[in-house]
Amino acid sequence: MSRATPAADDGGPALELLVHGVGGATPQSMLDDPRTVRVTGDETAAVFRRTEDADAEDHPERYRDRPVPEAYCWANLTSGNGARALWLLLLPFMVVNLAHWMRPPARDAARAVRLYGVLVRLVALSLTVLFTAAACEVALDLAAWQCAGSAECADGKSWLGFLSPERHGWWSPPGRRLALAALVPAALTGLLWYLSNRTWSAYESQQPLGAAGDDEPDAPALSRPGFWYGRRLVARLRAAHTAAGFLTVAAAVTGAAARRDRAAEGTALDALGWLLTAALLVGAAVVVGVVCGRGRSESRLDEHLDRAVIASLPAAALGLLALSMVYASWERPGWASHSTLPGDRTFGIIALAQGVLVVLLAGVALALRRRAHDSRTALSGLGGPAVALLACALGGVMTGGVAQRVADWLDGSGTPGAARDVFTGPPPLLTWQASVIPALLALLVPAVAWFAWRTWRTARAEEPGLLADYPGERPDAARSRRIAHARARAGLTDRAPAFLGIVGAATLLLGAGALAGSWTTGQVPGRAAADAPGAVASAADTVQALGSWFTGLGFLLFVTWGRRAYKDASARRTIGILWDVGTFWPRAAHPFAPPCYAERAVPDLAWRMNTWIGRTAGGRLVISGHSQGSVLAAAAVWQLPARTRRSVALLTYGSPLERLYGRWFPAYFGRPELTALHRELHCWRNLWRATDPIGGPVLPGTNVDRGPLLDPLAFGRTQRHPLPAPILAHSDYQADPVFAEERTALLDELTPALPHQR
Repeated sequence: MSRATPAADDGGPALELLVHGVGGATPQSMLDDPRTVRVTGDETAAVFRRTEDADAEDHPERYRDRPVPEAYCWANLTSGNGARALWLLLLPFMVVNLAHWMRPPARDAARAVRLYGVLVRLVALSLTVLFTAAACEVALDLAAWQCAGSAECADGKSWLGFLSPERHGWWSPPGRRLALAALVPAALTGLLWYLSNRTWSAYESQQPLGAAGDDEPDAPALSRPGFWYGRRLVARLRAAHTAAGFLTVAAAVTGAAARRDRAAEGTALDALGWLLTAALLVGAAVVVGVVCGRGRSESRLDEHLDRAVIASLPAAALGLLALSMVYASWERPGWASHSTLPGDRTFGIIALAQGVLVVLLAGVALALRRRAHDSRTALSGLGGPAVALLACALGGVMTGGVAQRVADWLDGSGTPGAARDVFTGPPPLLTWQASVIPALLALLVPAVAWFAWRTWRTARAEEPGLLADYPGERPDAARSRRIAHARARAGLTDRAPAFLGIVGAATLLLGAGALAGSWTTGQVPGRAAADAPGAVASAADTVQALGSWFTGLGFLLFVTWGRRAYKDASARRTIGILWDVGTFWPRAAHPFAPPCYAERAVPDLAWRMNTWIGRTAGGRLVISGHSQGSVLAAAAVWQLPARTRRSVALLTYGSPLERLYGRWFPAYFGRPELTALHRELHCWRNLWRATDPIGGPVLPGTNVDRGPLLDPLAFGRTQRHPLPAPILAHSDYQADPVFAEERTALLDELTPALPHQR
């Protein structure tokens, strides 16, 4: 591969490394040739060439006037088979992980930055406890405690019949029913641990290049050698969250039995219950300490693992769970299950803790923002707290939806918590939280209408001057309207922070109201308002019914929409940018979040660029990234040694580097960081269109950006475009002649240039 290398003063061979964006692309479409061959990589991510270019290094004379094209395909890292649609069920974990990376930039504020990370990790831990508590609610409370404890409910359910007290079987006492049902949430926790460990090995265990050498305190974070290798932190968090799950199940089992034993003071079981409770509290304190104790280490490749924590903590928690199951299974004559499982205020405590943590996080974010204010930062630096609140709300919707649907299924024709005493149903807070969803949607209708009106007004204002971009064209009102509306709709991306702020504020207020209502009344909204005037009582019943079905419908949409998104390419593009932004970032807050594809893709690209330039003795290289591929390309260039960067040019198009990443993740893609990358690169060009809802300018006021490009390429019918040219928006940038022009210019700017190119 290295023979027949041209001399350095001849310019050397040139390589164009193409990186696709959201939704993926085949190597055949990227290289515009049906015959391709994989030159390096595996089934998950690989580099392809056209078959005729497979031996390009051996025949440099063929490529004097054009670069060797290569395509890096990473679509299988985020899509792959349809089973990965189940990752959507981990959406709250992914969203809270995003909040970690959305902190405002700050210099000389190490303590505030650490506090910000600790608070986000605690919110993430509360989500794990919430999901485990929801599994306990379904398995222990609804199934084993309430339904199995009632002959009327258990009748006709063969899978519950052997637990019924009417059968007088070994499993019929409440404690043994709870111990058996505890296997379900314990198995769920074990499954989350397994998936996190397996996906780390498959996606994120790649060794970065580790030669950037930019470990100085003021260097951009993305250039640090250990940024894309968070093995130590993920392993610690995985152990802590797994232990938290086991401890939550153990607390549910122990709490019910200990409450029964406290009624008979002075017994050995009572003392054992207090001892187990104390052990669970100590375990919870250790888990919180592990989560708060250590953040990310990025200045070097940290291969050290805290093996004592990783091995001992989950094992100790699992041992406490086993002891609690044995303790609950002990014979207690006369013990019967009534109403709900003790500890039904757990969800309220979790919701209150999440609200307090989010408010504290907002305070820290505002303090950081005052140190380095940037008007382009989304929500004035409050994007992280808003997204953390959104993660908590999503978790509440998903867990509440599952609990209410299971309760409806178990109770048959009854309405849990509303009219029957046989089956009480889930805790009132879950019903209150569901009941505020119609109110939230009602509040969002005016906001959506306002954004639609603003878009319409922007399009109307754009129409009269649109022909100035197409001199000599005849007016066409319908064509002008379509183009103007495409540009106006693309501008909605820049208004997304305002919409998220409205959603966040409304969610916080309505969530606080739901928590206060459930704790004040202790009943579901319909029963709490039973003695109110007729209109109020009717409204309470209506929102309760609507909210219940909205939560159930929302959970079903998560599954069906996710399945369709990974089966249907067009549906994937609809939500692809949000999903790919979420899984771009390493798992720094929640270890059970979907895997980070960039911890595989960025080292792949950095290694490929470094080895090409090394083998070709300084050959020139243009890395060409579209959409999310431009973010991967920039991140990979940051990881290159300074000497290698001088032989690399960057071509980005449809890039969200500043429009999305710079605004929402200013500490990593802010103006200073992108400016530093521009200085370190020999040359960089960015192409963008006014009709593109995702891409935009990267560094306005510099020579990096070229745009807005004309879209469509022709206004009316011309000799070159006899049929109406399509509005391309975010796709097919290569169709614009400017693309080939800028690629050639970048190769010319790389030194040394070929003599005939000057």
